[in-house]
Amino acid sequence: MNRTYRAVVIGGGVVGASVLYHLARFGWQNCCLLERSVLAAGSSWHAAGGVHPINADPQMAALQAYTINLLHEIEDESDEPIGYHMEGGVTLACEQERWEWLLSRYHMFQTIGIEDSKLLTPEEIREKHSFVNLDDVRGGLWISREGYVDTTGTVRGYALAAKKRGASYFEHTQVLELKQRPDKTWEVITNQGTILTEHVINAAGLWAKQVGRMIGLELPVAPLKHHYLITETIPEVASGEKRICSSVDPEGFTYSRQDQMGMLVGFYEQNPEHWAIDGAPWDYGMELFEPDIERISDELDWAIRRYPVLNQVGVKSWINGAFTFSPDGNPLVGPVRGIENYWLACGVMAGFLQGGGVGKTLAEWIIHGEPEADPWAMDIARYGEFTSNIEYIKQTTGQFYSRRFVMTYPNEQLWAGRPIKKSPSYGLMTNNGAQWGENWGLEVPLLFAPNNFAEIPTLRRSNAFDITAQECLAARNTAGLLDISSYSRFRVTGAKATKWLDWIFAGKLPQKNQCRLNPILSFAGKLMGDLVVMNWNDAEWWVMGSYYLREWHMRWFAQHLKEDVAIEDVSDSIVGFSIFGPKSRALLEQVTRGDISNTSMPFLSLKTLDIGLVRTKTARITVTGELGYEINCHSSEHETLYNILREALLEVDGKEVGFYALNSLRLEKSFGVWNAEYRNEYTPKESGLIRWIDFNKGDFIGKESALSQTHEEAKRQLVTLEVHSTNTEAVGYEPIWKNDRRVGFITSGGYGHNVKKSLAMAYVENDMSTPGTELTTHIINDECRAVVLEQSPWDAQGNRMRG
Repeated sequence: MNRTYRAVVIGGGVVGASVLYHLARFGWQNCCLLERSVLAAGSSWHAAGGVHPINADPQMAALQAYTINLLHEIEDESDEPIGYHMEGGVTLACEQERWEWLLSRYHMFQTIGIEDSKLLTPEEIREKHSFVNLDDVRGGLWISREGYVDTTGTVRGYALAAKKRGASYFEHTQVLELKQRPDKTWEVITNQGTILTEHVINAAGLWAKQVGRMIGLELPVAPLKHHYLITETIPEVASGEKRICSSVDPEGFTYSRQDQMGMLVGFYEQNPEHWAIDGAPWDYGMELFEPDIERISDELDWAIRRYPVLNQVGVKSWINGAFTFSPDGNPLVGPVRGIENYWLACGVMAGFLQGGGVGKTLAEWIIHGEPEADPWAMDIARYGEFTSNIEYIKQTTGQFYSRRFVMTYPNEQLWAGRPIKKSPSYGLMTNNGAQWGENWGLEVPLLFAPNNFAEIPTLRRSNAFDITAQECLAARNTAGLLDISSYSRFRVTGAKATKWLDWIFAGKLPQKNQCRLNPILSFAGKLMGDLVVMNWNDAEWWVMGSYYLREWHMRWFAQHLKEDVAIEDVSDSIVGFSIFGPKSRALLEQVTRGDISNTSMPFLSLKTLDIGLVRTKTARITVTGELGYEINCHSSEHETLYNILREALLEVDGKEVGFYALNSLRLEKSFGVWNAEYRNEYTPKESGLIRWIDFNKGDFIGKESALSQTHEEAKRQLVTLEVHSTNTEAVGYEPIWKNDRRVGFITSGGYGHNVKKSLAMAYVENDMSTPGTELTTHIINDECRAVVLEQSPWDAQGNRMRG
């Protein structure tokens, strides 16, 4: 063992070994992995080892597809047998809605390039799996690249392949302490001595929480117990007479595959049990728990009905081991704000399925400064400090585990970890009919409904459709009132604040008492944000954006902060409301003495206004495409402001609206939103945000890369489509076709209640972006005409918002 390494990976499970391999593969040979016991100790050795690309999150599905493709390379490079069995797998559907969900997943796979999937009839499933009871099965989704690996062999394969590329790994080497030096390098203190390194990677699996606490970091992860059984030999399998493919039975919360000459059946029970939620003990390693058959008895009974062969063969062994879960089930990956050169690769509950992609993503991030693919689905910055609460972790990880095979609808609101944060007017809005969703721990109004209304989860138009329509019509014809406490707000001050902002943002900064949409770019010229910059009297600057991106943007700002600049996240202390619609000025004139005429307060201007008793900072801007205002106040004044505005709203026959309506209104204007039309993997040119970039100003982050885009033709363009669908809207990642050729994909969709069209925004190939181009798409499984529209369907010239 050397005493100096460029990077040290803590944890010798499949994820840590993958990170080590990818660091070496991308050119960093002087790296090592430290394992307190032996490779694969912890969770890896007893994992079921299943691999498949299916995932409800398209980003995670792509990550899993990469891992599957990598496994053959690992076996070849390492000369280590990894027991790679790729016999294919099927996900069963019994209920009609589950079948429709599988149909939508099938088309999503087409979008992300997973071409080896197909839909099966029950008869076709029988040919793949000889022992499954199909009496209640409607069909299944088949994927050829599905199977399983030998778990210990795979971990060793990654580690040996890394070693052949120049990296090192050391077993029986426990990390005891981490100390960061003034130059931001690290002392890794182990039971074998101290190592100096530039980068530390926490891939400690069950012990990730403890390794986080070594630097004062509380991670939102918790271990849960998980059962599977392995049967004795099934004679028909041993003789080759019958076969067993991998299968998932979501109705019974079980999965199965062949294991040697028998069958493995695993359970995601509805009554999960946490273990060592405050952190796994250091002396835990290769142990298992006693099976708790009574706790999983319902799922076991279902498995016996689904696989009757279980009544005919004995159980050779029960496995009940611990796996680590995050609140949403996705990994925790990336850098941590305020702690330089400390990286996460933990919370990976499906390490053999996702570990390859996690290793690739993190190695690219460390070496190149940013990964090739958008890492948001697993970025640690998707969580805030509030998620380190133990009760929150227990509720959300338990919910994810128990819903592992439960279908989640696009309009479904889940219960765990709620409510945490409420805007000050939450109670009043609830009394007035607000139906609530959740955004980064904050309750947000989705719509305002009559008493006793409850939205029914569905893949198609819900019973909220007509209520949302009324809110949208009010917003276009009279006025709408929306709580915008769920916008992020950053205050930037300091002698060099203006200069710093001009470098951080790619667009022109607004003049005194003006605001402006402004993109942020990465150094590679990819999008990092579409934010609104506000210049308050040249005395202070505000940056406003998406509430759930608070930590993500704050990390970016902190990483690139310079002297004589201060930035503060004021999102919880400054809140507000948006009013919009042709009567919004008349509404505001009722409650303020300030001059808000179009001459005094034109589009994109800022003003300090006294509204009733509340002094506000008000911007002449909305995302609805209507005349409107965003009114900001202190959180202690929010309730007072609500009462003032609501009373004036009723005088102009307006309505309170929620974010369902806002989505419809912004689609009618072809306004994109982050994590749909705008993502870290898209460029300003293809997204259309390049029109906001000022190439004539001085240097800014990503300028050189963005400038090179102006000399190249983008491969795709963002467009708006009219989708000819009768009762279902697009939600995202539906494929777009020209005849039989896939030419793009949908990013988001909804119904335009004022234009009376089902709308979607989408990326399509350049030659398919001309208005009037006839295309098709699949909404669930319905083939629908999709016509490229002029930008935008509502008030294309933008006269209403400027009037």
